[in-house]
Parts: sequence; structure tokens; C-alpha cells
Amino acid sequence: MTGEGVNDAPALKKADAGIALSKATDAAKSAADIVLTKPGLTVIINAIKESYKIFHRMKSYSIYRVAETIRILIFIAMVIMIFNFYPVTAIMLVFIALLDDIPVMTIAYDKTEKINSPQKWDMYQVLGMATFLGILGVISSLILFYVGKIMLNLDIGVLQSLIFLKLVVAGHLTMFVTRNTGHFWSTLPSGIFFWSVISTDIFATLIVIFGIFLTPIGWQLALLVWIYSIVAFLIEDQLKIYFAMILEKYTIKNINTCLIKNILTKK
Repeated sequence: MTGEGVNDAPALKKADAGIALSKATDAAKSAADIVLTKPGLTVIINAIKESYKIFHRMKSYSIYRVAETIRILIFIAMVIMIFNFYPVTAIMLVFIALLDDIPVMTIAYDKTEKINSPQKWDMYQVLGMATFLGILGVISSLILFYVGKIMLNLDIGVLQSLIFLKLVVAGHLTMFVTRNTGHFWSTLPSGIFFWSVISTDIFATLIVIFGIFLTPIGWQLALLVWIYSIVAFLIEDQLKIYFAMILEKYTIKNINTCLIKNILTKK
């Protein structure tokens, strides 16, 4: 609903999206959800496009946050129960939380896919994709932990620093997986988002190499973690495409089933 006069105020207040024009009265502006500051209706189009971008960023962040929580909590719980070993220390968890906050804040400035259709929350797809990516992260972390503990026979401190670096680097690379529905290169990230991820990963790498508050692991093990995380990231990005197709077919099937049931119920 759009309007500008006093008589439009009740309708603007009642509407799902009340829009007051640039020359509207104070009563109309106070009742509206959106107040245009310039003449014309092109501002509405820009507002809708911007809202699509905001929704897309919120959706990608939700998938990332749930997936990252599954990655860390389930992995740590499984290692403790199976191997009776703490894969990360308390200070490492604090570092992980702090290093995650920096790239997360820059998501608001990230580029998004071109969206020209109405958007809505589909929690089956959000939770399904987040759970799938989280399980992939748990599997990759368990494999690296097995390699470090059984095959390389690393010391406790070195193994914990190795796992810490993997959780940081692989977790941040997951942001590039969740930020769009296609491959990670289909929509290039903004500069501030990209460099916030890279800089925090480099910082995490330096503190484990030189042993700042943590046990040092050296350049070779740090390079091993980076190569392993990048390979896991590429596999994860490809599997995301296939799983998204499965989720879409499952959602469409459920919608068709519900429609058929409604039709039969009415009859």
C-alpha cells in the first residue's frame, strides 16, 4: 500500500508493507513501514533488491553457523568418547571464537547472487544443508586426527595445535561454500570479506607455527593442514551442489504431496 494523505494512514498501518511517498503528511509517514525520501517509485525497487541481498546473507550465515557448530561440537565429543583425548584446549576454543567473529562481521558487506524472485525461509533446506556440511566437516576432522595421532604419532600439544589450525582454516573456507547456491567461484566475494578470511587464517597459521600461546608445529605440518583443508573444501563445494539438488527434489515432492492431500480432503 502506498499513500501520502491523512486518510491513507489507516490503510498504511494495516498493510503488510505500508509505503509513504516523499511528500506524505506526518500522519502517513508515522503509520507507514517505509518512507520514501525521493520522488518516484524506483526507491521501492531498490529497497526490494536490497532486502533480497540481506535475506541471502542471513540464510548463508545461518547455514554456516549451524554447520560450524556441528563440526566443532560433534567432532570434539566423538574424539573424547572414542580416544579419551581432548583435541583442543580451552584457550584454543577462545581463539576459534574470536577468529570466527572477524569474517562473520564482514558478511554484511559481501556480494550476493542476483535474486529477482520473492524469498522465504525454508528450514528444511537450511537445516538439511547445514547438517550435511557439518557432517562432512566432522568426517574430515576425524580423518586428519587419525593421521596425526596414529600415522604421524604426534605429541599431544602438536596434535592439538594441528587440529586447532584445521578447525580455523577449514571452518573459514566453509563460508565460501555457504555464501551461494552454486560453486564458490560463481559469485566472487567482496574484497573486505575475502581478505578478512585470509588474514585471520594467516594469523592462526603464524601463532601455531611460532607457538604463541600454543605448541608450535612448524611450517611443514602447517602446510599439510592448508593443503588438506583446501582439498576438503573443493570436495565439499562439489558435494554441496549434488545435495542441494536432492533437497530441492525432496521439497518439491513434499509440496506436491501436501497439495494432493488438500485436494482429496476438500473433495
